[in-house]
Amino acid sequence: MNQVLSGFDVVLAALRPAFFWTAVVVAVVALLDWLVRARHVSPFSPLARFVRDTVDPWFKPIERMVVRAGGNPVAAPWWTLVFVVISGLVVLSLLDFVRGQLAFASLAASGGAGGVGVVLIRWTFQILRLALIVRVASTWFRVSPYSPWIRWSYTLSEPLLSPLRRVVPTLGMVDITPIVAFFALNLLESLVLSVLP
Repeated sequence: MNQVLSGFDVVLAALRPAFFWTAVVVAVVALLDWLVRARHVSPFSPLARFVRDTVDPWFKPIERMVVRAGGNPVAAPWWTLVFVVISGLVVLSLLDFVRGQLAFASLAASGGAGGVGVVLIRWTFQILRLALIVRVASTWFRVSPYSPWIRWSYTLSEPLLSPLRRVVPTLGMVDITPIVAFFALNLLESLVLSVLP
């Protein structure tokens, strides 16, 4: 297990600077593209022709999404930068999370059957909390609950939220039951773990 954890450390140590420098390069390219799109650089200059011929095709998919969402296509380079930064943060966070869980599982497994039980209980509650977070985030981005990427979160969280909706009132148009469920899961996890020997 120590070799696996060391491998994660090596991968994380390599990916952090790689994502940082990728974001820096994308920021510079996005700035150049934005200057051309916003007409701060003459559209007939060699730089503008280079950007239109070489850089713009890279931003076309993001530009189409921005236009479909009703945004200004001039902002496409900045949205690309946001996408790159968020993607890098998500990948690094997921790898760091997996590494932490493997270290925790290794430590708990050395504690015998009780340690394995603790790991399984913690993982169960973490999956339920993740389902709540994904469900709430999907409503912010208006992702269909029937999407195969999102459906699992509704399947896991609905048994928690349905009884709470009968008890917890809404605040205007805001449904606070996911927040209540999140804190209730934390409390329940603490109670279950305190009962275990």
